[in-house]
Amino acid sequence: MPDPAGVLEALRATGPLVACITNAVVTNFTANVLLAAGAAPAMVDVTGEAGPFAAGACALLINLGTPQPEQRAAAVEAATAARAAGVPWVLDPVAVGALVHRTALAHRLLDQGPTVIRGNASEIIALAGSGTGGRGVDTAAAVEAALDAARSVSERTGAVVAVSGPVDAIVDGIRVARVGGGSALLTRVTGGGCALGALVAGFIAAGRTAGIDAFGATTACHAAYSAAAEIAAETAVGPGSFQIALLDALYSLDGDDVARIQVS
Repeated sequence: MPDPAGVLEALRATGPLVACITNAVVTNFTANVLLAAGAAPAMVDVTGEAGPFAAGACALLINLGTPQPEQRAAAVEAATAARAAGVPWVLDPVAVGALVHRTALAHRLLDQGPTVIRGNASEIIALAGSGTGGRGVDTAAAVEAALDAARSVSERTGAVVAVSGPVDAIVDGIRVARVGGGSALLTRVTGGGCALGALVAGFIAAGRTAGIDAFGATTACHAAYSAAAEIAAETAVGPGSFQIALLDALYSLDGDDVARIQVS
């Protein structure tokens, strides 16, 4: 298992440009999380621009939180271009299973070979075809209950699959890593998971420069994010102060902070 602090150091040294097609609710917070950690965000979700921009970026995030018609077309355009250019990209299949348009789009995007798929347990189970999704964007299943589905999706697509929960699981069909830590306050802030998907994109881009594969970089990202959430929770008095403290924690995070997170 690579040193998560080493991937964080590579992220800050390279400042990868992360193209984001994400939902309207979380755009600002997602961009700020990337900036605080050391990456460079760009929210380009217009058809005719999304593809060329994704092809020239260091990594791409596609988040299906609010998939308006033009954004759906831009997502397909960007994923297609990223695949052709060899740019790693992350799919965050928000609320798939219960909602028709995003579910169909998620399955179409799987054909474009995402590098990482990040979601909650219900989303991953639904993506595997063995469930109908959770309660909106919230999961109705436990992380451990989604491991078989995660392996199935990984084997079918070749992607690393990250299942978020109290203890995150990162699966690549052969290996499983579990990352503890974090804070329950992440579930009280809009965009906590969505921003994590964008940060994973930045970490896998940085990992490439350091010779670390997508599984290792994704695991490292979850460890770093959990560490920052724990630090933020120490001073926060509620969700509002936690959100600001999380940005500060990501900005000042160091190797010792990350090393305290249990990864197994």
